[in-house]
Amino acid sequence: MRVRLDDPGRPALGTWIKIPAMEIMELVALAGFDFAVIDLEHSLIGPESAYRLIGTALHTGVSPIVRAPGLGGGLVQRVLDAGAAGIMVPHVDTVEQARAAVSAVRFPPRGSRGVGATGRAGAWGAVDRREYLRYGNDDVVLIAQIESAEGVRNAAAIAALDGVDALLVGAADLSVSEGKSESDPAVVALIAEAVAHARTAGVPVGNAGGATAAAVRASLDAGFTFTMLSNDASLFGAAAKAAVAAAREVRAP
Repeated sequence: MRVRLDDPGRPALGTWIKIPAMEIMELVALAGFDFAVIDLEHSLIGPESAYRLIGTALHTGVSPIVRAPGLGGGLVQRVLDAGAAGIMVPHVDTVEQARAAVSAVRFPPRGSRGVGATGRAGAWGAVDRREYLRYGNDDVVLIAQIESAEGVRNAAAIAALDGVDALLVGAADLSVSEGKSESDPAVVALIAEAVAHARTAGVPVGNAGGATAAAVRASLDAGFTFTMLSNDASLFGAAAKAAVAAAREVRAP
């Protein structure tokens, strides 16, 4: 995942996974996505379904990122042990919250993640412990979501924090928190400020956009370096709707 994010010649493309079915992850991989974010914040996907989705992603060549609803309950530890290539943490408004996320994701002395090398992340104990620890500290990606004006104000310090690898600007929550639309000039300015802070810090910055070439072009023009193309449910729904609409145009002879 880190390699995909750091490639300046091609924006990394991802999508949200909200349907707890391994076949969905297979289809996402076959479509050519670079990464998929298994969404435990805005779906009913639980740890066991996430475990299966992570395994399917790893075997089909798409990087599995898990969006955790929070840092409590040991969930981050469990999905990392399950082999997640990264963690996305929503609503990171302060440097203190970012530090807590780093602590949950990284091994000591950088953090407080426990050692579980006999799980999938350690190839069931087959990987040398030094490599297991190195991978967890150096290759696992931590993405902090900036979703409020407070988060934007602190984005420079969050992006510069050791252990934070990327920012994702959540325009929907940011606009709602300001009581404005996503196209409002004030919201657009906040988004641009967050992007500028990330770019200055040399940290990849992404967004959640639409599944069209125009949407990707708009994201790149706005300074984003990676983008999310809709989500599994919406992609299926749009394809199904288009198929039915096309079929309805056919008339019997």
